[in-house]
Amino acid sequence: MTNFENFYHDLLDLAKKHELQNTPLKIEKDLENDIIKIFGEKITSLARAQNGLHDMTELAYTTAEHHPYWNLLYNCSEIANSVLDKWKSSLSEEDFSDIDWALKELHQSLEKIKTRNPSNS
Repeated sequence: MTNFENFYHDLLDLAKKHELQNTPLKIEKDLENDIIKIFGEKITSLARAQNGLHDMTELAYTTAEHHPYWNLLYNCSEIANSVLDKWKSSLSEEDFSDIDWALKELHQSLEKIKTRNPSNS
């Protein structure tokens, strides 16, 4: 067992202790990639989506221009951020304009990728 797996098992013991004190927790693991997520009782599907999207956006920011697909990822995340931010309200004209711009960027990026890899078209 790896050190991270040992940590995970220790964390489960700690979580059980807190659950006995009426602190509901949900723990998800991906031990192959050394990932553990802990959610409290107030977590919602929307909050989980926003949190996961934050990770995706961070990847787009950190790889900016160093990966051929970064702009696809970045613009997809921008669209998703706009939608999730307004999930409980309405998209504004400015939001529509931003999404339209990001869609155009996506199309342009996709065309650039296709021209670099003509055998994949």
